[in-house]
Amino acid sequence: MHIRTSFPFDTTHADLRIPLPDGTRLYARVWRPLTDEPVPVLLEYLPYRLSDWTAPRDFQRHPWYAGHGYASVRVDIRGHGNSEGMPTDEYSATELADGVEVVNWLAAQPWCSGRVGMFGISWGGFNSLQIAALAPEPLKAVVTVCSTDDRYDNDVHYMGGSVLAVDMHAWAATMLAFVSRPPDPRYAGPAWRDMWLERLERVDPFVHTWLAHQTRDDYWRHGSVCEDYGAIDAAVLAVGGWHDPYRDTVLRLVGHLPQDRVRGLIGPWSHQYPDRGLPPGPAIGFLQETLRWWDQHLKGVDTGIMREPLLRAYVSDSHPPATVYGTLPGRWVGEPAWPSPHVTTVSYGLQGAPVLVRSPQHTGVDAGRFFPFGNDADLPPDQREEDARSACFEFAVGEETWVLGRPRVRLRLTSEVPRGQVVARLCDVAPDGSSTLVTRGVLNLSARHGRDRAVPWEPGATEEVAFELNGIGHAFPPGHRIRLAVSSAYWPWIWPQADSAAGFALDPAGSFLELPVRSRESVGAITFAEPEQAEPLGVNFPATLDEPRPERLVVRDVAKGEWRLEVDPRYGGTRVYPDGLEFTEDALETYTIDETDPLSARTRSDWSIRLHRPELAWDTTVRTRSEISCAGAEFFLAANEVVCTEGGEVVFHRTWEKRIPRTAG
Repeated sequence: MHIRTSFPFDTTHADLRIPLPDGTRLYARVWRPLTDEPVPVLLEYLPYRLSDWTAPRDFQRHPWYAGHGYASVRVDIRGHGNSEGMPTDEYSATELADGVEVVNWLAAQPWCSGRVGMFGISWGGFNSLQIAALAPEPLKAVVTVCSTDDRYDNDVHYMGGSVLAVDMHAWAATMLAFVSRPPDPRYAGPAWRDMWLERLERVDPFVHTWLAHQTRDDYWRHGSVCEDYGAIDAAVLAVGGWHDPYRDTVLRLVGHLPQDRVRGLIGPWSHQYPDRGLPPGPAIGFLQETLRWWDQHLKGVDTGIMREPLLRAYVSDSHPPATVYGTLPGRWVGEPAWPSPHVTTVSYGLQGAPVLVRSPQHTGVDAGRFFPFGNDADLPPDQREEDARSACFEFAVGEETWVLGRPRVRLRLTSEVPRGQVVARLCDVAPDGSSTLVTRGVLNLSARHGRDRAVPWEPGATEEVAFELNGIGHAFPPGHRIRLAVSSAYWPWIWPQADSAAGFALDPAGSFLELPVRSRESVGAITFAEPEQAEPLGVNFPATLDEPRPERLVVRDVAKGEWRLEVDPRYGGTRVYPDGLEFTEDALETYTIDETDPLSARTRSDWSIRLHRPELAWDTTVRTRSEISCAGAEFFLAANEVVCTEGGEVVFHRTWEKRIPRTAG
């Protein structure tokens, strides 16, 4: 990593408030180049608190852009951080309308050339695309990183029509804690307490809404730009990582947007900006790459970026199973179109007699983290134990085989019960027997005719189902085996159906694995600059005498047949900011299931956040608890609890309990 201290422009930065038509003011931080000439503006628009939570990341990139001749602006959305107003659901119509107003306000400032770009990762990448689909005139270009175009089938809520237990709950619990944090009196002023208490009175756990919409209805269509790619006029650079759950969005965007205003980039990365150097690498000079995009589309400079391949993708070499990789070996390939003329679908017929797939309910404990962030325990370990709980079909690799894109399975199934799910994992099996997870996919059997409906299976009927696995770039070497592992359970990623213990019968005759095989020719020379960033903010991470708990711990009660997975998401821990803020954060997620009983599944998430300014005698805490179980016919949200204190005294305490009918997911 190169830390840059000298730039073409000297810069300045200041905090300001952006007015909205209803009188609400959004808190913003603006970095600007010192020049008398108007410049384009870059906007990052998030709920994650620019004055603390994202401040270290913001200082890596916003000053860097300003030093290269852009006004770079970070804005907290309504009801979050030090912005006024009440919080809303994620990507609400209010959030997006506010974003359009912010774009227009920025474009009208005397220091702006009238041309605006938006960028962001995850939430910021989502709303960059969604606001681009609303087509405010000044918005000319977008860089969207680790984001989705499909809020139902490619977000943290549902997968293949099934409830994502691992993140439907965990992310809702995280947002409950996040939205309950107070404004900071250093920046919000003396009104901070009234703002906080008013927000808390309006808080409602997101999971209530998410579980109330179990099929792809209008709620999920809102904000899903896949509903109308033609609405996007801005130029889009779509970026993802093969270890990020949103990478398929890059493939869809380059396949649907006009080639003269889209480019795609997929590396081996996790859910992180590609310049940060977090595992797995290699990291790239991502800020320099985005500068080429901005200069091309906001300044009219021919940087050559539109002569790059439509899609630049990393094909990783085979690697032994591990939960973290510093760098994955491999090579970059360039695709002139998507679907690519260099990729051919190769069909592998499954062999053998019909098999009953009846997986233990704890199948999936070695799935790894749904959102890898570059931590030591994020990625799936050796899959041999998971494979033993699945029906496996293998294919010898005679010559090196590159897979690029989304594998697909067609399976002939017979089910004796109306509901269930099927999970397919693609593994790379080495000669020593080790099994590395390459990619996977899920289908809720009631969603086999479309994600917008729930069609129960006729007991005893035989049908062919087909579904895609997540995209991947991977090279299978000769002497290895390609393993397709099929299971009827995948906890805690997928919430089990009440009937899933019955499993299903799989008939290999008429069942196929279809791989997108990429030719080893026409690779081309694709290189990137060394990663570089602006000077770091200077956050301190105090040492602690406490023994750190494991990131992921699997506990088995042999007598009870119960499995418990404990996860510490490790978003940040304790840190002290240069402005004096002491920020302490602790979270623990727990997933429990009996290996024979799908109705025993339950989740729990506990959060504690302390915000402390000794110089202001300001000391606040937020503690939350969230639990979910399922009785079969309904989800029971046993508790969503928020307790907030100021100076050790409770100022807010609320508990929600709710039952939601299980209609599909």
